[in-house]
Amino acid sequence: MLRYALKRLISLGLSLVAASLVIFLSLEIVPGDPAAAMLGINAEPETLKALRIELGLDKPPLQRYLSWTSGMLTGDFGISYTYRAPVSQIILDRIWISLPLALLALLLSTLIAVPAGIWAATKRGSIADIAIVGTTQLGVAIPNFWFAVILVLIFAINLGWFSAGGFPGWAGGPLPALKALTLPAIALALPQAAILTRVMRSALLDTLGEDFMRTARAKGLSQRQAIWRHGFRNALIPVLTIIGLQFSFLLAGAIIIENVFFLPGLGRLIFQAIAQRDLIVVESVIMLLVFAVIVITFLVDLAYAWVDPRLRSRA
Repeated sequence: MLRYALKRLISLGLSLVAASLVIFLSLEIVPGDPAAAMLGINAEPETLKALRIELGLDKPPLQRYLSWTSGMLTGDFGISYTYRAPVSQIILDRIWISLPLALLALLLSTLIAVPAGIWAATKRGSIADIAIVGTTQLGVAIPNFWFAVILVLIFAINLGWFSAGGFPGWAGGPLPALKALTLPAIALALPQAAILTRVMRSALLDTLGEDFMRTARAKGLSQRQAIWRHGFRNALIPVLTIIGLQFSFLLAGAIIIENVFFLPGLGRLIFQAIAQRDLIVVESVIMLLVFAVIVITFLVDLAYAWVDPRLRSRA
């Protein structure tokens, strides 16, 4: 298991280096001057030159790349062009909204999808199975921002159970904060639950047709006992893949939802930084999200090895 983990860690490190190069070079070729965007088209050349020196934009790209990456290793992401504050502090303030939102959405998605997928697989061809499959097709087809608008209309405007947007902060207690995140989490979770339900159903159906499942039933186990003791664990590998990918998407892909609900999270920060040409914020936040995706993939790989010991023997 240790050898397996070390090989995955080396792969993780190489992926981070490659990702940092791609992110930096991609933003380098974007047309426009951040200093000119900040000062406007009527800025004096001397003022523009002074701001470029202050922001470090006068240095060669390689020097700026090395300065950026070495700073990230020590937790120094630089100073935001727009907010005039450390990028690390801005990210820290925003991540305590995006991370709980992603975790809550993932929890809701898993709690909905796993039982629904198991139920559909065990009742294959029944009315319940057809209804679940039809509902998941609808969930996959409808974008999450549409769900967000419908939820706001029903539960915020018509019923008044939730606020239509904004975030009260964690200082006022966890309940008001979680209440503000409930509708966004549901809007994010429903499409993901539809995908996960289909994967759970398909994986379990494949497992139910295996010889070891028939052997378990022949030894006297009921269908429910055979599923929970043997089938469920073997069906988890593709499900773990989707759960890992979903968390990455929920953490990095909530830009639209955070803007719909006016949540000051990482998604909205990226949107604002792109609009303001604040490249240091864009680079740092995207790199942080890439790091989160790679670490989650690493943890999913370890979970594979725990679920299926054969993977450890191949490493």
